[in-house]
Amino acid sequence: MKNAQLWKALGRNLLLSIGMFACIFLLLWIAELFIFEPGTLLKWHDAAWCVGIPASIIGVSYILTIRDPQNYTGFFAGIVMSALLGVQFTLQKSYDSTFLYFFVFIPFQMMSIYKWSRNKDDGGASFEPKFLDIPRFWLSIFIGLAVTAGDYFIQTVVFQHNGFGENIAVKLCNGLMISSSFLANYWLIYRKNDSWLYWFIYSVAGIVLFIVLGNIFSLVLFCFFLVINSMAGIAWIKNTKPENLYWAAPFLGKK
Repeated sequence: MKNAQLWKALGRNLLLSIGMFACIFLLLWIAELFIFEPGTLLKWHDAAWCVGIPASIIGVSYILTIRDPQNYTGFFAGIVMSALLGVQFTLQKSYDSTFLYFFVFIPFQMMSIYKWSRNKDDGGASFEPKFLDIPRFWLSIFIGLAVTAGDYFIQTVVFQHNGFGENIAVKLCNGLMISSSFLANYWLIYRKNDSWLYWFIYSVAGIVLFIVLGNIFSLVLFCFFLVINSMAGIAWIKNTKPENLYWAAPFLGKK
């Protein structure tokens, strides 16, 4: 009975996401009708763009579902989203992202299904949202910076074949999006609130990237993601007991 309720919640969130995107597309269609040239915002001729639409819709339902730290069904939507994004990045020839979505994020989400469905931690206690302890918090930051720097190097030397001082904003934002989404997906397995901090960084980096690239549709989409991810993070913090705040305790008014 409980599992049926969890799946119903996923279904409701998928319908809600479809409704949200229908409103977004209506607004963008009106904007193209009166302000922009046709095809500026809604690029139906672009195969990668079209694949990204269902990926985004399913992705929002995924985030809306795992706002409830007891509902593991959202990760099934996350797997579909990751597969679609892997196809999208393949079409865009962004093979570093393709590798991550197919060979890192999908396995992470499978691990999350296993861990969350058990609803217990390794000690047998109830599995609840927590922040990282201080050593792991700093280790996570270090890994994020290392992955960002590594991706910057790969983009410069392997994919773009340009100088390290060229396209700095684009390469840095791409690297931040990859490192933050990697850490967000990993810490979700263990229900760490830090995952939402990294989803926040991912959304902000995406906003900056698409401002630089002048991609209005993706800019609107990532502003939308920023709101959804922030709402989910706040919901998790509200479900976090004071003794589980760890490094975040001073910032949340606890000592």
